[in-house]
Amino acid sequence: MRCSPSLCIGVLLAASALPSQVSAVEFVISGPRAMGMGGAGVAVTTNALATYWNPAGLAMTQTVDIRVQGGGSAIDRLGLGEALHDLENLDTTNTSDPNLPARARDIADRINRPGAAVSVNGSAGLYLKGHLGEHAFGFNVSDVATGGGFVSTPVQATQPGGPGSPISVVPGQMALRGLEARQLAFSYAYAFSDKTFAIGITAKVIQGASYNGSTPLEAGSGVSTTDRFGKPTISTTYGIDLGAIYRPSSWFRVAVVAKDINKPTFDADGGGEIKLEPQVRFGVAVNPYSTLTLTADVDATSNKTFVPGVKSQLLSLGLEQTILSEFLSFRIGTFKNMQDASTPFVPTAGLGLRWFNFRADAGGGYDFREKGALVSASISLTF
Repeated sequence: MRCSPSLCIGVLLAASALPSQVSAVEFVISGPRAMGMGGAGVAVTTNALATYWNPAGLAMTQTVDIRVQGGGSAIDRLGLGEALHDLENLDTTNTSDPNLPARARDIADRINRPGAAVSVNGSAGLYLKGHLGEHAFGFNVSDVATGGGFVSTPVQATQPGGPGSPISVVPGQMALRGLEARQLAFSYAYAFSDKTFAIGITAKVIQGASYNGSTPLEAGSGVSTTDRFGKPTISTTYGIDLGAIYRPSSWFRVAVVAKDINKPTFDADGGGEIKLEPQVRFGVAVNPYSTLTLTADVDATSNKTFVPGVKSQLLSLGLEQTILSEFLSFRIGTFKNMQDASTPFVPTAGLGLRWFNFRADAGGGYDFREKGALVSASISLTF
């Protein structure tokens, strides 16, 4: 099956599995509430998604929560998708076009630009939370995927016969790398001193699916992606997350989570290993009044991605305003990759609806410079 370059990002995101061979992955924004608030969730997540964000959050409220969520993001770095679309429509046989050589070289230069890539990630799953007094418990069955596509062999546009001769566009190659972490997670949290402190731990059994593929980049031809992944290399390991929250007053809290502290290791497709280095993220939340939440997260670690030379270290800022006893929740936020000074702050927004015990949430964002999109939605029952 073939897809046009303009659809490649959507295809990769829908597949939720771009291929791999690195030593860490970026922190995936999971759940529409956090996504609507710029990706900040470490200090404010107290529902069942705390099994992902920060297990200590489970103990901050005495609720039962059953939640299903899914979402993902895709970023077209430096216009690679647009350049591939132009390559797909390039007719090298049209020798009567005097601008053909210049246009072909321009397309090749844009495709070969250092840092040009497609990055995707996503998560989905079923999340549960319960409690017994100050003891809280959580469970999830989820899939967290991250990956990227980048040019491994440059496209070349030449005129072997010199000026005025036919143009020759030598095909290049796009590498596809990624990892699915299929998880079965169990969390425990405990709050003490009237919920001034909370600590939590998550133990995960992780089945890793490693992908390593490639696709040719040819003039006048679509870029095939969906049939270029091949069969994944499957291996199973375990991971440990630790989290803590300190709430010195009812309107202020600080939090920290350390994910994958035991460095889970998977078999990489094509040989070698993929090691997930520990991720550490700090969060803070302020409630100027009961219906308004201001929150921020920051990655203390610089996380590698599946695109060579691209690292992820996010600063996330968010706001949530609830009205009508939380019948409606309005969220806005922004985030920035601090490892890339040239990247802009990406705006996000979200909306939540509560009807008795039923909740529905949606969130998303858009990178206007890189034409990247984020989207997430969830439904839940909370008692």
